[in-house]
Amino acid sequence: MKVQDSNQFLEEGVCGHIFTVSAAMVGVCMTVIGILRLVITIQKVNTLADDFLAVDALFFLTSCILSYWALRSRGYSRMHKIERVADSLFILGLLGMGAICVFTVYEFTAV
Repeated sequence: MKVQDSNQFLEEGVCGHIFTVSAAMVGVCMTVIGILRLVITIQKVNTLADDFLAVDALFFLTSCILSYWALRSRGYSRMHKIERVADSLFILGLLGMGAICVFTVYEFTAV
């Protein structure tokens, strides 16, 4: 097995992980948005957390689509470029989710 073949196998593995986890994270964001909407309705409070989570879900969705595109691309260099963008968006989504968690805790304890 050549070095490039080994690297391509590793890149496809990373793309596969980004694809599956980012798709799951879209579902997590949608679930938390639903839960937040229930809390907002019951407690009669207003929060921007659900709006931020919707934007965060778009980061994860874009990451999922790009990682799928990278998996389907034929050229190694093209796959690598697309995978790097998908990876960056995935990391941004994770950072955003962490920030939203801190924001939500702060906002609900201030009420």
